[in-house]
Amino acid sequence: MTPPVPTAARPLPKARDVLAPPLCDAQGRVMTYLRLSVTDRCNFRCAYCSPAHWGGTKDLLTPDELERFTRVFARMGLRRVRLTGGEPLLRPDIVDIARRVSRVPGVAHVAMTTNASRLALLASPLRDAGVSQLNVSLDTLDESTFRRISPRGELSDVLRGIDAAATAGFASQKLNVVVMKGVNDAEAPAIIRYAHQRGYTPRFIELMPFGRGEGVPTRTLIESIRQAGIALEPDDAPKEDTSGPARYLRAPTGRVGFVSPMTENFCGGCNRLRVSAKGELRSCLGGRSQVPLAQLVRGGASDEELAWAIRRALGEKQEGHRFNDPQATGALLSMMGIGG
Repeated sequence: MTPPVPTAARPLPKARDVLAPPLCDAQGRVMTYLRLSVTDRCNFRCAYCSPAHWGGTKDLLTPDELERFTRVFARMGLRRVRLTGGEPLLRPDIVDIARRVSRVPGVAHVAMTTNASRLALLASPLRDAGVSQLNVSLDTLDESTFRRISPRGELSDVLRGIDAAATAGFASQKLNVVVMKGVNDAEAPAIIRYAHQRGYTPRFIELMPFGRGEGVPTRTLIESIRQAGIALEPDDAPKEDTSGPARYLRAPTGRVGFVSPMTENFCGGCNRLRVSAKGELRSCLGGRSQVPLAQLVRGGASDEELAWAIRRALGEKQEGHRFNDPQATGALLSMMGIGG
């Protein structure tokens, strides 16, 4: 049965039911996945993500607030939480945050996205705290290209972190590669080999209009990988989960993922919400709608009042993103501000 959708024609649930699942958007899509940004600061300055003027938020959510948001969303039916940023490992209390989130009743899976610059130190503590999946951003294996994309940070720190995580025992590990024409697109075959040698699944992501650079369509990239001698065939294995928009092909050495927001719209299967480092609910990566959940909490709002605000926001969610709008770059919120 299709779950009720909170629209003008279909009113919100009664107060006693407002925290009960399912949590649906205006199109009836059921939300099960929360991306929780713990900081919007980063020790890198990647061209496609971080605007030069970005200074970061000083008033971050506390561990108590992050745990409370997670509890409210879990009561409403969200089962998967990804800790993100900015760079989440910059927070000195990140292991405590991961432990708190992983222990919230109803949360079945805790993941993290990181640039791996501090992962050599924190991989095992994070796994012990309950993080089961790790997504590492690695756009290049070349030092000069790394400097071009990310003028801050050290590639050697990233590679050490990747190796440390490979031995730490995470249930799932992925390498996220944002593909930029003329910058790192020729490295795709080398990154596939590098990832599979370490037990990671590489995922190539089309550039979205949040920063500088020119993207490469997924179909063009797949053809170039095949021309480089890596066969890519349909992947008949069961999908690991239904949490994300990636589709997978099978190479001789393992799976290869592709995320195609620009050429193969993934909005139809959307199941996620975002809470920014400032505590604002973002119902869509490509939208501008924001609900100040932190302001509500700090003003004394109850869990039920938070749930009403969340459901109202979902009831106004548009059907698709704005990435392909001609003026998208100027209209979208910063990737660092959104939390990815």
